[in-house]
Amino acid sequence: MSRTTTVSPMLVRLAAERATGALLRDHGTLYLVDGRVVHAESPSSPGLDVLLTAGGRLPREGWDEAVHRAGAHQAVGRFLVDSGRLHDGELEICHLGAVFDAAFFALAPASGPTRFRYGVGHWFGTVRPVPAEAVERETVRRRELLDSAWPYPAVDSAPVVPRRAAPGQPVGARQRALLAAADGVRTPADIARALGRPAFHTLLDVRRLAAAGLVETPGEQPPPTPAVPAWVGEVATDPDIALLRRLRDALEAAL
Repeated sequence: MSRTTTVSPMLVRLAAERATGALLRDHGTLYLVDGRVVHAESPSSPGLDVLLTAGGRLPREGWDEAVHRAGAHQAVGRFLVDSGRLHDGELEICHLGAVFDAAFFALAPASGPTRFRYGVGHWFGTVRPVPAEAVERETVRRRELLDSAWPYPAVDSAPVVPRRAAPGQPVGARQRALLAAADGVRTPADIARALGRPAFHTLLDVRRLAAAGLVETPGEQPPPTPAVPAWVGEVATDPDIALLRRLRDALEAAL
């Protein structure tokens, strides 16, 4: 992997060492088995439990039972399949989505120390290991996608404040659901949890909505007001028609 795409040199080194354990960073944790990422979690990203239960795919009691009965054996994912609550492919797709979502935040630029605890596993268990290079590559792609949509990262953590759509402006069903959950207090992460959606996809939707003028961008500056010539105040009361015309022409030129 080239230096331009490396977001965590320690992750690259651990992958080369085929290490097993937990990589702890400021914004989340990656769990590795033989140098591959098997799980990820971040406070900024809804967990797999939220993605499954908030969307109605799995009852909350079904999730709680799986954690209670299989968590100590690091086999929650396997229990969900063996008990008939989820199909193999369904679990794999949902888990991969949760891993990439949490990894995006966990691999965000950090100011604190990065630590690795060898031998530590996650109670969910292994579903489908992902190469560390693929995780880093996807993280870089997602960063670029956000910036191409609307290069104002302040919207990612600020409360989402909706704006009224312009007459005839199209708003899709997915966007309408997000805007309905935006009460001026919830951040994109809060909305993601409320809707049971991955946090990154919610960020991308918010940036696109901001670009469309449907969501406020924090710190967005209004267009500058044209300067008015200083002599305007001096001639404002002069009845001379020529001066009034000069005033009109100057203002039109400034605008």
